[in-house]
Amino acid sequence: MFAIIGGGIGGLTTALAFEKLGIDYQVFEKTPEITDVGAGILLAPNALQVFEWLNILEEVKASGSLIKRITLGKSDFSPLFDDVQDHVKEKFGYHTVSIHRAELQKLLVKKIPQQKLHLGKSFDTFEEINDKVKILFNDDSEFEADFLIGADGINSKIRKQLFPGSKIRYSGQTCWRGIANYKLDDDFEHRGIEVWSDQVRFGIAKVAKDKIYWFAVFLSKPNQKDYIGDTKKTLLKKYQDFHPLINKLISCTQESDIIRNDIIDLKPLKQWYKNNVCLIGDAGHATTPNMGQGGAQAIEDAYYLANLINENPNKNVFQLFQQKRVRRVQSIVKQSWVTGKIAHWKYLGGFRNYLIKCIPHSILREKIIKVYELEESFNS
Repeated sequence: MFAIIGGGIGGLTTALAFEKLGIDYQVFEKTPEITDVGAGILLAPNALQVFEWLNILEEVKASGSLIKRITLGKSDFSPLFDDVQDHVKEKFGYHTVSIHRAELQKLLVKKIPQQKLHLGKSFDTFEEINDKVKILFNDDSEFEADFLIGADGINSKIRKQLFPGSKIRYSGQTCWRGIANYKLDDDFEHRGIEVWSDQVRFGIAKVAKDKIYWFAVFLSKPNQKDYIGDTKKTLLKKYQDFHPLINKLISCTQESDIIRNDIIDLKPLKQWYKNNVCLIGDAGHATTPNMGQGGAQAIEDAYYLANLINENPNKNVFQLFQQKRVRRVQSIVKQSWVTGKIAHWKYLGGFRNYLIKCIPHSILREKIIKVYELEESFNS
């Protein structure tokens, strides 16, 4: 029996993978219900391959929007790198999908048998007794399992108990995210756009009919808060000289729907597991969002972990799981961290832009394809 703590993308995908392979599990999520809180998430082909394996790909695509073109540009949308992703579809069978995070969670929840999903169960601590794991919740209830999967995010309480020396890193950047009610022109309909200017960034992707996910990033001291009513005014001033579409999207977003979070990741751990407890997704290897791979790597974790358990019944596969995953994951964490730093160079922005434009298109395409490829497939 596996107990999965966390009903986010990683935990729910793990549950579905276990369901597919007949692995006994229960999921525990602290929130009492799955709501529309959150913003957008990009699902690249590596994540979509897992969803295809789970037989939910078409439903995911129907709930989101296809990204057929990727543009990295300047503040006026003039491109540094502009790529129609037909070669991606030719190789994998589909483009990237942009979707509201809450819509994806709701879709996953519907696929899990109701008796195996427990909402309103906030994890407190665990104890290892006689090769079992006893899980204690804040409502004083308990649950005993053979194995515990920590899918409880970057602020994982399981990780803090398992590895109290683990450290979260602040990138020096803060991000505002929102969903605008806006109808895009045809040129932007299936296009993911990110623009870089003087130490600030802005990104755009459609997630549903007339629903546009956007994010705004600039440098900040950590743990800052916005004064109530000042968020939109601050953002509109910051991006007043950018392409007009950016200010339209900010203006069309309810201030109460704008979320502010510092951009952080997890300093790489030497181990993701100890005995019968294992961390997955952001709990074990959180990455900054600069490559759009945080959710995808949690989804990959679910795929590999479930298949390794299936191929090695009645064994603890956590060491094997880390061996299979750690090199790829740490590479993505490092690349994403460096990308974020490069995007906010203060004095070399022009030189950075020149270098990006000089890199052969074929090389950038190869790097993208490599990120999208799963390293191993299973027969299940």
